[in-house]
Amino acid sequence: MIYVFFAQGFEEIEGLTVVDVLRRANLETQMVGVGAKRITGSHGITVECDLTTEEISLTQALQMVVLPGGLPGTTNLEQDETVQRAIDYCTEHGKYLCAICAAPSILGHKGLLEGKRAICFPGFEKELYGAILSEEPVCIDGNIVTAKGMGVATEFSLELVGCLLGEETKNTLKASLQCRG
Repeated sequence: MIYVFFAQGFEEIEGLTVVDVLRRANLETQMVGVGAKRITGSHGITVECDLTTEEISLTQALQMVVLPGGLPGTTNLEQDETVQRAIDYCTEHGKYLCAICAAPSILGHKGLLEGKRAICFPGFEKELYGAILSEEPVCIDGNIVTAKGMGVATEFSLELVGCLLGEETKNTLKASLQCRG
């Protein structure tokens, strides 16, 4: 199970691209609305989530948590107790923690990036407390995956597929999406 958290003011491309690509890879992916099922992104697009934060279950079936960026979406994610519990669960159980754009700052504020390579949207670097800043648009260090922003949302999503299903599946899906490189 993968939870992609959506909070009011999320970056639409970052959240929806991840869900689309993960579901194309046949990975069980749930859109989780922070406090409600209907969540509006930072550009006025409203989505209907599968679950709310009140309905999720933190069990061994959870493989990955994904935090889209955007403002005020990132701030709203960070302020939610259930999102924080999900991050803690992943940390304690070695599950994947994935964040794009401004959202890696949430992991930085929790001290989870100390000594790890990470990337974020330009201007948020100071929030990645203790991280080794990467120049790569998508950065994987252990069970933490970070990405620069919406322009690399597909690449980020494909790397998440690779983490869970391996390079061959990632590359097959990448070819079917007609991605360059």
